[in-house]
Amino acid sequence: MRFAPFLLAAVMATALPATSQAQQRPDEQNEARRDLRSGAVRPLRDIERRVLPTKQGMQYLGPEYDPAAMVYRLKFIRDGRVMFVDVDAKTGQILGESR
Repeated sequence: MRFAPFLLAAVMATALPATSQAQQRPDEQNEARRDLRSGAVRPLRDIERRVLPTKQGMQYLGPEYDPAAMVYRLKFIRDGRVMFVDVDAKTGQILGESR
């Protein structure tokens, strides 16, 4: 999977919540839209509705989309520590969490 480093960006993040796909790079956003229109993936909003409530006390920084793997990586921060949650974009199932 290809994911850009977010540690510095996460530490510098403000208290304002990130807006879903607006935080993605344009090519990721276009590929996510294409996959959504084709029915290959679930809407990001549905995935966020399932995952965000499980991360109480953490600030949501936004998603990234890996079109090759069809995986969303949701980014969170708490107490200066970044956490990533990888979610299968087809099923909405959480694949794993990492720091």
